[in-house]
Amino acid sequence: MQSLTKKTRKGISDVLSGERRDWRSRFLFAGPAIIASVAYMDPGNYATNIQAGAGYGYTLLWVVLLANLIAMLFQSLSARLGIVTGKNLAELSRDHFPKPIVWIMWGVSEVAAMATDLAEFLGGAIGLSLLFGLPLIVGMTVTAIVTYAILMFERQGFRPMELIIGAMVGVIGLCYLAELVIAPVDWAATGLGMMQPVLPDSAALTIAVGIIGATVMPHAIYLHSGLTQSRADVRNDDDRRKVLNFSNVEVVLALAVAGMVNMAMVMMAASAFHQGHSEVAEIETAYHTLTPLLGAAAAGMFLTSLIASGVSSSVVGTMAGQMIMQGFLHIQVPIWLRRLVTMVPAFAVVAMGVNATQALVMSQVILSIALPVPMVALIIFSARRDIMGAFRVGPVLRVLALLGAIAVLSLNFILLADFFGLSMPFFDG
Repeated sequence: MQSLTKKTRKGISDVLSGERRDWRSRFLFAGPAIIASVAYMDPGNYATNIQAGAGYGYTLLWVVLLANLIAMLFQSLSARLGIVTGKNLAELSRDHFPKPIVWIMWGVSEVAAMATDLAEFLGGAIGLSLLFGLPLIVGMTVTAIVTYAILMFERQGFRPMELIIGAMVGVIGLCYLAELVIAPVDWAATGLGMMQPVLPDSAALTIAVGIIGATVMPHAIYLHSGLTQSRADVRNDDDRRKVLNFSNVEVVLALAVAGMVNMAMVMMAASAFHQGHSEVAEIETAYHTLTPLLGAAAAGMFLTSLIASGVSSSVVGTMAGQMIMQGFLHIQVPIWLRRLVTMVPAFAVVAMGVNATQALVMSQVILSIALPVPMVALIIFSARRDIMGAFRVGPVLRVLALLGAIAVLSLNFILLADFFGLSMPFFDG
């Protein structure tokens, strides 16, 4: 993986040494959380959030809020791990866990990477297909070409990549800000939905687990530690504390934006579809239904944000997959090979004629089931004094991280119990 440009690294070094103190210096540290935040706005979010808003109105907004808070915590822990140790989560797992565990972790992570790429490719392809009238397979091919072209900028260092990804995040955010202006949102119901934890039935559970899987992403947890591991030339603990402070602020801001975009997706779907169109469950149907309900501008912005999401998250997914494979297996992987490994299953799904939106939702459920692997590893490493030293997380953060992991594991267990037909009497419906 390439690092930063020499100019950016020199600027960061000047800030840490105290030679540079202007307000613009903070932007030198920005980047890792912005790139990681793309994983929280990928096309899988579109599928699950549309189903959540159309089917249950504002009821499942609390799941989005919970998922975002868990994401903030674990992304900050991942960034901390890279800054303090100079290694990423996959490398530390390879160094400290028994070989059988490492192989299992790598296998689960590869499945998660393929599920991620499935969601990203399908999202970009659906957007291009609807906007330009292309066959889905052609849309996927275009997405693959554009993704690979953007990845070539990595040769110039991470900074150009961060600027490109940041611009795409801006496009997604502006599109959904405009959507909220156009859609007649029920703000009272929005507030209630965020604060009242309810799962009306087992179908809502599947969507809730999908929201968790689409929001707290396994590959983003791995990637964030890698993006911070050699970003700054830290000389001592004081430097590490400065970098950690910058990182924590960026995580909160970047993931707050991602969380608001996710909530905006649910709110738009609830406003447009829940009353009278609650059966809307597919991205294609949502687009065609939006045009007569909210106008061509709303539908066009919906597709624009979807394409930006598909392309940017596909780039980030490839970066994460490359880091995961190199970290666990300790081998250098050409970017074209990494792109091919996770791209082939996505093309296979489309070639078999599987419903695109359903494939998106199920990919997010797979991600949620794979998520405990990096979460548990991250909790273990961040709490070990021999690895983290003075930067070992305190008891409050350890408890919060455990509660977050338990919440995800509990949702997964309930989902599997429902899948195998076990009784769950606490559902209302």
